[in-house]
Amino acid sequence: MRQLRNRLPTWRLLRLSADIPPIPRADAPVVDVSRGPLPPPLRPDAGLAILDITKHFAETTGGIRTYLLAKAAYVEARPELRQVLVVPGATGAIGQAAGARCYQVPGRPIPTQSPYRFLLDAATIRGIIEHERPDLIEVGSPFAVPWVTRRANSRHRAPMVWFFHTDVPGIVAPRGAADGAARTLGGKAAWAYFRLLGRQFHAVLAASETVAQALERNGVERVARVTLGVDLDRFHPSRRAVASDTRRTWGLPEGPLGLFVGRLAREKQIEILFRAWPEIRRRTGATLVLAGNGPSAGHYRRMAPSDGVVWLPYQHDRDRLADLYAAADLYLAPGPAETFGLSALEAFASGTPVLSVDRGGVAELLTASGAGLHYPSGDAGACAEAAIRLFQGDLPALGRRGRQHAETRHSWNTAFGRIFAVYREVLDRA
Repeated sequence: MRQLRNRLPTWRLLRLSADIPPIPRADAPVVDVSRGPLPPPLRPDAGLAILDITKHFAETTGGIRTYLLAKAAYVEARPELRQVLVVPGATGAIGQAAGARCYQVPGRPIPTQSPYRFLLDAATIRGIIEHERPDLIEVGSPFAVPWVTRRANSRHRAPMVWFFHTDVPGIVAPRGAADGAARTLGGKAAWAYFRLLGRQFHAVLAASETVAQALERNGVERVARVTLGVDLDRFHPSRRAVASDTRRTWGLPEGPLGLFVGRLAREKQIEILFRAWPEIRRRTGATLVLAGNGPSAGHYRRMAPSDGVVWLPYQHDRDRLADLYAAADLYLAPGPAETFGLSALEAFASGTPVLSVDRGGVAELLTASGAGLHYPSGDAGACAEAAIRLFQGDLPALGRRGRQHAETRHSWNTAFGRIFAVYREVLDRA
């Protein structure tokens, strides 16, 4: 921070057009977010101002970033709302559009959790909170960030909610895990911590009934049920008309394609797909496509089958990602600790059926939609049999079910209507 102060003593702002998310670009000027004069708050007459803070936000991250940028777009279209976003980055920077502003606070990389960074500068965060004066703060990280934010908010005292995005107990101690005692103890410790953490907030948001029940069953209080959404215009079955062009663009073969999109991390249990895929390929000729990056990318590349697997980079361009969903025949969701499953919902909206484990938020989406199958978590043989059944069945009909489910239950307008209603309920009680 001292180096930043020496380089740039005042703010420089990036004015972004309305169709660009309010995040600092990679070529943004270095900005010292710890010093003034601060830019005046956007929309000073807005009736409701929300500050979102999370460490889970970077150029190559997934669901939480998608959610927060969708919220910015929702706010942009409603003059009565205002959003402030606080995230970590390599340097200080700021981006904004008409009703949403993003502060990027310098933070060091978190070892083994690339591309995430620490967000620990309570003094800078306090300055942002006290300048922007949000009506409510939403925290989207479970460990250091809630406590840093609580400290930074100690004078302004805005009501705070926590969005349970990451099922840490499910990652530490998944149900049915073989190595018992240590995992069981870890899971109990995680739930004890989350009970303590939950008491610091006016509400704990859960995006699926599965998660809400787990929180309540384990003693977390004030759970509020919400949902998430999908861009129904961008992720659309009409893109299937250019599926052949999309495959040529990426050098993908003809024939059945199974697709995984997401963070390459161990909790995703991609190894189950690798164990299942030789049999799937032998009986259907299907190719497995994996698009993404993450801390376990090298691990997974080393263990992948030598035949029938294609690796694609993280997709920065959301339209190209939508094309990829629509070019696939089947979407694969092997992670049992998903709290919702935005990528699976994007596949549904694209008209692509889903194969999922029988646990977590994706299994709940699958049960509600009927747009695919699930298999017992950790069972590679059952995964293979379910995938083969799907590839040999009526995938277009299942894809239509998925699209219908996304349209009727999961527009972003519907999702944020509920989320902002929870915010107002919290403010009414505070």
